[in-house]
Amino acid sequence: MSKPTLILLPGMPLDAALWTHQTDHLAEVAEVRVGDLTAHDSMADLARAVLAAAPRRFALAGLSMGGYLAFEILRQAPERVTKLALLDTSARADTPEQTANRRQAVELARQGKYRQVIAGNLPRLLHPAHAEDRTLVESVYAQAERIGADAYVRQQTAIMNRSDSRPGLSAIRCPTLVLCGRQDAITPPEVHVEMADAIPGARFVPVEDAGHLAPMERPQAVTALLREWLVYA
Repeated sequence: MSKPTLILLPGMPLDAALWTHQTDHLAEVAEVRVGDLTAHDSMADLARAVLAAAPRRFALAGLSMGGYLAFEILRQAPERVTKLALLDTSARADTPEQTANRRQAVELARQGKYRQVIAGNLPRLLHPAHAEDRTLVESVYAQAERIGADAYVRQQTAIMNRSDSRPGLSAIRCPTLVLCGRQDAITPPEVHVEMADAIPGARFVPVEDAGHLAPMERPQAVTALLREWLVYA
């Protein structure tokens, strides 16, 4: 019996390293792939690119921007997604304040201050207990450097122009896991409860002692939850 395909969608400005533990430890139960979220500046185009590279049916998990993209993939091809996991994300569109902050970050990145932008955002990405974890912090910087300022600008543009996905939540029919770091300062637990309450049969699980990057901060816990969702949901 062939293994199901699991497509993991990283947040911004992160890459496959976000999912290292999950990719390594879920390989025995799924064919794990990581989507590329760098080539386009709209959610619609990014979704078309992921779908073009994907098998006919697949499980889908997205963190932050990856979650926003997962909703767009569901809008375009709901019949192709067998299972859905939403991590440290939100179904809401940006507020005017969030959009203004993104535009400021884009301008700084264009001015050559990209690393400064990443540094300024780090305290909101990580649980305070992990902010001094040198390996974790350097991994975030290394991922951001690999993504680069140009792709970062495209990602911010896609995020700023994304749709409010809340009206479509009740139409989601696949087994859905919603999880986040208990101390996520960017997409806090209440927005995950909002999603889980609106998606029929969805399960919400907060991950203790984690911020916005739960798969890196609490890798074993997140991998265990994803394994359970893949195998038993």
